[in-house]
Order: sequence, then C-alpha cells, then structure tokens
Amino acid sequence: MTDTHAGASPGRGDAHFAVFPDREDAAAAARLFARPGTRTLPHASGRPWLIGRWHDDEIVTAQAGPAALAVIGCSPLDTARLSHRAAQLRDLAQLDALARSTPGSFHLVAALDGRLRVQGTASGLRLVFHAEIGGVRVAATRADVLGAALGEEPDVEQVAVRLLWPVPHPLQETPLWRGVTTVPPQDALIVAPDGRAARHSRWWTPPEPVRTLTAGADLARDALADAVNTRTRHGGTVSCDLSGGLDSTSICFLADRSPAHVVASTWPGRDPADTDLHWARQAAGFLPDVEHVVWDADASPLVYTDLLTIDDLLDEPTIGVMDRSRVLHHLPGMAERGSRLHLTGIGGDHVAWCSEAYYHRLLRTRPLFALRQLRGFRALWQWPLGGTARALSDARPYGKWLRDSVGQLRDPLPATVTGALGWGGAPRLFDWVTPEGEWLAARALRAAAESAQPLHRDRGLHADLEQIRSCTRIIRQWDAMAARAGVPMASPFLDDRVIEAFLAVRPAERVSPWQYKPLLTAAMRDVVPQEWLRRSNKADASMDASNGLREHRADLLALWEDSRLEHLGLVNGDALRDLALRPATPGLQQAILYSTIAAEVWLRGLPRGAKTGATTSI
Repeated sequence: MTDTHAGASPGRGDAHFAVFPDREDAAAAARLFARPGTRTLPHASGRPWLIGRWHDDEIVTAQAGPAALAVIGCSPLDTARLSHRAAQLRDLAQLDALARSTPGSFHLVAALDGRLRVQGTASGLRLVFHAEIGGVRVAATRADVLGAALGEEPDVEQVAVRLLWPVPHPLQETPLWRGVTTVPPQDALIVAPDGRAARHSRWWTPPEPVRTLTAGADLARDALADAVNTRTRHGGTVSCDLSGGLDSTSICFLADRSPAHVVASTWPGRDPADTDLHWARQAAGFLPDVEHVVWDADASPLVYTDLLTIDDLLDEPTIGVMDRSRVLHHLPGMAERGSRLHLTGIGGDHVAWCSEAYYHRLLRTRPLFALRQLRGFRALWQWPLGGTARALSDARPYGKWLRDSVGQLRDPLPATVTGALGWGGAPRLFDWVTPEGEWLAARALRAAAESAQPLHRDRGLHADLEQIRSCTRIIRQWDAMAARAGVPMASPFLDDRVIEAFLAVRPAERVSPWQYKPLLTAAMRDVVPQEWLRRSNKADASMDASNGLREHRADLLALWEDSRLEHLGLVNGDALRDLALRPATPGLQQAILYSTIAAEVWLRGLPRGAKTGATTSI
C-alpha cells in the first residue's frame, strides 16, 4: 500500500489527516481536503482513503483481501505484524483487542468490506471528529478542517462556553463548528458501507482500581518503560526534561536504559527558594552517559510571553498559549544537539497521583481509614472543617451538580476542598463576561446537564479521567507547536497503557497525605536511586506566573485593544483593559484570566477572512 503526495514531507510529530469511505460520491468531498503538500493513501479501489500530512516514520499500513489497516503515530507495530492482523480481520470489533494491547500513542484506521473504523486514544491526546460532507461521512483528526469543508464559522455559543473556568465535562468535548461531532475518546467511529450512516462504538473502559500498590507498582513501571522504549528503541539522540521532579526524572532514567543517546534539559526556576535545580543535578550525577544542559534561569520566558505573536493554527482555544514560549524555548537548543524527539514528564501529576474525591466513597465503605486520611489531607491542604464536611455530605448525581452550577456562574470561586472532594471544579464566569456571554454559556450548560453522565460512577475516577482529558487537550496543541518548532514532543505518562496501569491501583494506596506519589515512587525503586526518591515536594513556579503578569501587562493591554471577544459582545473590553493595568489584583494569581486569554488568542489566530461580527456565528 503506497501513498501519493506533493511537496515536501512534513516534520515528524504533527500528523493529521481526514478519512473517506470507499465510494464514488466521496470524490467531491476528498477534493476539499487535498492541498499542496498533502499526501493521499488510497483504498484498494484507488479512491482516496486518507488525505493529510504525515511523515514516513509515523505511519504503518497493511492490506489483506478486503481488509486494510493504518496506524498513524507512535507504536511498536511494523508492516509484518499489521499485515498479520489484517489477514485475520473478519469483524471491525476484533480491533478492540489490538487497540487495548498496543503500547504507544496512535490513531488506528481500518477499512473492511466497505465499512470504516477510525479511533484515537482513550487519553484524548489523539482525537477524532466527523461530519457529513457532500453526502458522505468524513472523519478527521482536527475539527477545524471539517468546519472549513462545511463552510461553517465557529459558533459564538461555543466560544462563550470556553470562557467558563473550568469548562466541565462534557462541554469541552463539543467542537466549535456546527455540524462537526467529536468521537468520545473511549469510542471508535464506525461508518457503514453506504458511506453516510455512522455510530460510535465503545472500545475502552477504565480499569477497576483493585490492585494493591505492591502488585501494581511493577506493572506501572513496565508500562511506563514500554512507553519510553517505544520511542527510544531505534537509537539516535533524544532529549528529556529533567526538571528535578519525580515525573521527568523517571522518564530520563528510563530513557538512559535505551539505545538512544540522551540529552537532559533543565530550566531552573527564578524563585530563590526553588530547589528543583539542586535535585536535577543530583539526578544527573547518577547518569554519567547523559549530557546535562542547564539553561539560564533569567532567559526562561515567563508565563504570558509572546501572546500577541502566536500564529499556530489551533482547532480550539487552549490555555496552553500562556506557557507556549516556555514550552518551546529550549527546543532549538535540543535540535542543535541532534535531538530527534523530546520526552517530557507531563501527565505524571495526573496519572501517578489521583483525586482525593475517592474519599467520598471510601468514607462510606471504610469510614475509620477514610477519616484518618482526611485529617491528614485537611492539614496538608488547609481545608476548613465545615467545607470538608459539606463536600463529603454532598450526594448529588453528576447531572444535578452540573445543572445547579448554572445558577452559580457569578458566585465567588468555591473553596478548594469543594472541588477536591466533589465532581470537580464548579464552572465560573468573571466580571468582564457580559450578560450576553453569560446567557449563551448558561444555555449550553443547562442543555448539557439534561443528559450528562459522569465519566465514571465513582467521582474520584471521574475526576481523574476528566483531569487527564483536560491535560491532553492542552498537550495535543503543544505537540503540534513543538513539531513546527523542529523537535516533536512526547509524553509517555499519557499513553493509554500507562494510564491503565496506574489507574488500576487502589486509590487508598495511590494518594496519601503522608507520602508524595507513593505508586510512582514504588514503581521506580529499581530505576531511580533511593537517595533521590526521598524527595517529597516540588516547585510550583508561582513566581514565574506573577512576574509574567507584571512584565507583560503591556501585551495584555494590547490584547484587549480591538478585542475579538468584545466585538462578539462576550466580554467588556474596558474591564479587561483596566485589569491589565493592575496585575497585582487579587484573584489573578488563580489563573482566572486563562480561559478568556485562550479564547481571544484563538480568535485572533483564525484564518484571514473568517467573519467576527455576527451574533450567531463568527
């Protein structure tokens, strides 16, 4: 199976594509996606199957009789193994087992007897969207290309939803273009032979958290090692973050075991009390074959840097723009040292730790144990007794909790304990959001609450899954930005197999007020030296954020001049401009500006010609 393409091959790490049914009437739709530089992978009939951009190293394909398979991304699968799977394929449901057992992070596309199956990852790092275009069902890995093919402009109501802080499940999964549908990460898209009828088929379910820490630690280590090995087994030079934290250090030590040459990268914090550099150097001392690069702390971009010059094409607003410059700044230096891939520890906080909301159930099933642990959490996080008691007694189902939040959008931010022990952070809108913006967001929130179901019946596992998905929605955009900068990024903690291994351990043993990340510490006991594993804290970079507000207030002020959100009637520009002049305003340290900045930057980055003055669509 070969593909045709025009122009230069794209850089690694930014594969994106659309998928078409094997039908004559799909030709018109396919023409809308063919551009200079795109590649085409055909069906056996010669009609377009995949059209998009990918590097040769990112795709493996196989065909056997009526079956064809394509794996796009990172996996250990090669042509021989995939051909064997294709030869055995009799039903698309058989691919559930392949998707649930293969390490790495990838899209899986299949064609069988005229039917299509398209899926991403359970983590949400690789998403799938679909729309009916020209009478056929087209799937794609980006929502914006489907919106453009439909001739749609982003829906203002969905822009208003993105002003919520935070955006709760399931609203964050709704695309910003009408007519475009998201495939939930746990589902695969199945397209019927007629090329139009489509359904979602569940292929992934989170594991029940029943393993002991002792039994689960080795499995977690093996899953994480497989994730790193999948990316390093071909050797060459790779780079790693070595922040001094447990997550990045674990990745660095695992990479050092591979055939690859490792370059470790450390950005010291500007806070004199930040001990991350000390711990990073301690770790590097155990890695004599690793080249350790320590950057100048004062050269590190602050939060809010370069917001006015971001020109990445994004298919949704992302708060990742706040840290874009910080994330990408060192990648050219890694490229100069020969790095073909940069590994991060991102996701460790979401996988190796877990939500304290599990104690809502544990209090009812193991009350004495839960009360003892909750006393520790109260002391650790300074939770007030009354707020803790109210959060633990709140038994509202998810839909009612979401519906009740509609009437609280203008309330002050809730106490930390409320979100920590509940269904999650209750969404809020802030003073600069107009009544029209509030009305639109509330309408969408109210409609979602009518049928909303949690990601899991246990609010702890729901919170874990929601936080993982919130993280991956940022990382998928950073990954595209990094590929454009010249060195693709990868975050092994966010591979599905790794997530499963960590979530399978009992929450009572995975999160504790008495020990920092006990599961990851146990998993790394034979990988990372014990002297290093005794670290029990990490820096929070709050000084970099507060300094960024102060030093970039001129940029923030300029951002609100000729504000796209203001033109849409969603924000009060005068209020935002006044706030930019007062960076020490109480509350700004809690990131309450993030969602608004994300939406504004995204609107400014829309392709030229997009309308921004309508009241029902942009």
